[in-house]
This record gives sequence, C-alpha cells and structure tokens, in this order.
Amino acid sequence: MCIRDRHDNAQFHNLIGKSKCMRLVYQQIEDISGVDSTALIEGDTGTGKELVARTIHSLSHRKDKPFIAVNCAGLTESLVASQLFGHRKGAFTGAFDDQKGLFEAADGGTLFLDEIGDIPLNIQMSLLRALQEKEILRIGESKPRLVNVRFLAATQHDLNVLIKNGNFRSDLFYRLRIARIQLPPLRERREDIPLLALAFLRRFQTINGKPIDRISDHAIEILMKYGWPGNVRELKSAIEFAVIHCRNSVIRPENLPPEIIESETLKKRPCKCDDLESGSLTEALEKAGGNHTLAARILGIGRSTLYRRIEQLGLQPEDRRSIKFKAPVLNKHPF
Repeated sequence: MCIRDRHDNAQFHNLIGKSKCMRLVYQQIEDISGVDSTALIEGDTGTGKELVARTIHSLSHRKDKPFIAVNCAGLTESLVASQLFGHRKGAFTGAFDDQKGLFEAADGGTLFLDEIGDIPLNIQMSLLRALQEKEILRIGESKPRLVNVRFLAATQHDLNVLIKNGNFRSDLFYRLRIARIQLPPLRERREDIPLLALAFLRRFQTINGKPIDRISDHAIEILMKYGWPGNVRELKSAIEFAVIHCRNSVIRPENLPPEIIESETLKKRPCKCDDLESGSLTEALEKAGGNHTLAARILGIGRSTLYRRIEQLGLQPEDRRSIKFKAPVLNKHPF
C-alpha cells in the first residue's frame, strides 16, 4: 500500500495541511487579511513564514499591488536606512542618483520584513515612525514622504529576549504584533507530513520529468519519525533529493537523504552478528536496493559485520540481492 493523491480539503491557497494547528493558522490568515493592521508572523526557520505573508497579501484588497519581501539579515548594516527609506543624490559617498527605498517600492501593496530582529537599533526608531505616521524620510532630505504600505514582519527569535538584552525596542515590538500568527514546527503537525510530501512529489516529478507517482509506506513511516530541524523547507529538499535518486515509479527508503535514513537506523537496537539470519540479511539488501552500506545501516550494524555474516551463512551472490535498478523509460508527458 502506498500514499496516493487524495482530494480532502487539505490545502488553503498555497499552504498545505489539515492538522488542528494549521486550521487555526488558516483562520488567523483570513482574519488578518481582511484588515490593514501590522502583523507579526513567528515560527522556526523553514516553517513557511514568507508563504503565510504572501497568502495574507493575496487575500487582501492590496493583492493587485506590489508584494516586497526582504530578509533583514541580508541588509547591509551601513546602508540599511538607504535600503529601507531611500536616499537623495549626493547624500553620501556612492549616492550618484536619487533612489527610492523598499517602503516606496511597496507603495500601495505589502512590505514583508523577515528576521525583523536583525534590524539595527539605530534604524528601529525610523521604522517605528514609518509604521505610526505612514511616512518616511529619505537620507539627505528634510521633507517626509507619505507611503501607503501594509506592513508584515516575521522572526524565528523570541523578541522578548532581544528586548531584555537591549537589542530590540519594546515600543516597536508592541507596534508590530497588533495581529500575530504563530507557525507550528513540522514535528508538531506530523499528520501533515504525507500531504506535504505528496505535494512536493507532484511538483518535482513535473520539473524533472520523472513518472514517479507514489511514496512507499515504509518511506512515509521514516519521514513521520524524523525530527525535521529544518521543518517544511527541509522536507521539500528531502523529497527533491528522493525524486532525483529514484529510478522507478515509487520512492522508497533508499531514495531518501542519508541523514534521514541514519536517524531512523540509529533508533533501532543494534543486531549481534550471530543473531542475523539469512532472511533478515536478504530482506535488508532488498530494501537497500543492493547497497551493502545502506543495508548495514538498516540492520544497525557495521559494513564489515554485514560482510562477515554473509560469508558465515554462505550466501551466494544471487541471494544477496545485489540488484541494479534500471532507469524507467520516461514519457514525454508523465501525466
């Protein structure tokens, strides 16, 4: 039995999941998208904060205007004020022309600042003024400019801790979190993993032109048990890895990234060499697609131990299941 495509109301725009915590997120998105208030999206890295921001924008009355997304950690500290608010020609060395900043670029639409906690303290006051007064001041100018921008921010850090450490203004924090969404880590919504994995499979099979349409139950079981420190982003990468390495129509455990397989095998009780029967060895080799290193990981033993037991049992090469999968003939249109 394998996971197959299902139509079960598990998708909310571009977000996927039907767990209780995700249904709460969907409700919060609907509530926030109907107003123009500033919103703070919190969650671990890889949980989909920018995707939530884009969904809020697409459901709002600003959907036909620009959506500008910026990671604050990538802003140059010495030029962050210019990047956000713009500058006048000659305001500083290298300012050869008048330049509008991100607030003006997003005028009429939505400005999303990810990792808001990385904004320097000396810029936070100007940011607060932009949010409260709806106006910005370009560097080198004395007359403020009005801006019409919906502001969304996100962070993976606890801003309360940054405030206590003197790295974030409390008044800006309270202005940011008028509306708020807390995204759950993937480990707290494991029932969504099969749905997400299947959605990513459909995406990557199309991109790569491979007729892969299923994920085996054993592979799904391994995905469900893994800790996912990188959350949905890591799962997406894992499925793309599996699609690249899969050479038939079903993704199996041996196609998954090694760190995921190793995590699973480390949970198993190591086998003693003398306890291994012929059937266990051949079954492991079948699951590993003939790969002795992977078979040893599945059994929880070293590769040298695997080879020694093979010799002790007198297995013939054909019994070792050292098979090589043939690449399938790819159809031009896999669907």
